Amino acid sequence: MDYALVSLIKILAVIGGLLGAVAYLVLAERKISAYIQNRLGPNRVGPWGLLQPLADGLKFMFKEDVIPTHVNRVLYLAAPVAILIPALMGFAVVPFGDTITIMGRTIRLQVADLNIGILYILATASLGVYGVVLAGWASNSKYALLGGIRASAQMISYELSLGLSLIGVLMVSGTLELNEIVVSQATHSLFGFLPRWNVFAQPLAFLIFTVSAFAEANRLPFDLPESEQELVAGYHSEYSSMKFAMFFMAEYAHMITASAVIATLFFGGWHVPWLLDPLDTSLVASLLKVAAFSVKTGFFLFLFLWVRWTLPRFRYDQVMRLGWKVLLPLAIANVFITGVLMVLGR
Repeated sequence: MDYALVSLIKILAVIGGLLGAVAYLVLAERKISAYIQNRLGPNRVGPWGLLQPLADGLKFMFKEDVIPTHVNRVLYLAAPVAILIPALMGFAVVPFGDTITIMGRTIRLQVADLNIGILYILATASLGVYGVVLAGWASNSKYALLGGIRASAQMISYELSLGLSLIGVLMVSGTLELNEIVVSQATHSLFGFLPRWNVFAQPLAFLIFTVSAFAEANRLPFDLPESEQELVAGYHSEYSSMKFAMFFMAEYAHMITASAVIATLFFGGWHVPWLLDPLDTSLVASLLKVAAFSVKTGFFLFLFLWVRWTLPRFRYDQVMRLGWKVLLPLAIANVFITGVLMVLGR
């Protein structure tokens, strides 16, 4: 019973934290875009515009919910749910801290400690495309359909590179469990003083994974499924009210999970080099590890926002060419080189 209660509390805390982070990530995007474009962002609702997410949420709830008569109603209504739930599920295996001791009970700061954590993340990330494709097809609109088709092609193209880029990390770490990958990075060093984070051992894999994560999240310069200049809004053209908001909640939830996974796999996750002993499980150390994980994740979230407002959108043929002719061969070469170096290093 205690285990079930602790698990329920962790699930509610993670879902609540994700939804809260999604709301304020939207505000951060509007603020950062305003700064990059030398203009003012939201600054009327609350101090420095901090209550703007609350106003936006209320607006979406009370907007008229229009369902066009020409849509496939069942699939049309199922699509926003099909994309949002996998986006929230993906964070379940990410260790956002080490362990924390509360009232004599040691609790791992991770919803589910699966021994196949990376496979779980790849599986849940793959499910998100079904919601996009369903939305495009069920809307019975040529613009939405083209957006859904683009999303499926983009997902297939970049999922291969995404998965192959992780093989080098798995070869170096020797495990599929995310917490064990963090421990492996935290308990080894390079040259006796540098943390042996996988970004140093697998720099090419890090670049491939990061670029592929942008494509998987449909973020600029890979937002071909939306592409408002040519597809109006793509796969969600026919959606309004909270169903429209759910698509964007899923996009930002994907961004948070992708940033957390990048921090975990390549930058030591909750590891704080030089300042903290990785084996220290005191309350202060546990909170500092959570803070370190949050800072690393926040940096990559900022990178997602920065890139969106800096780079122009690729053409569709450029997106396909980059995935199949550049990233995929590089990912295969990275696996080969990693294997050769491991054999020579024995």
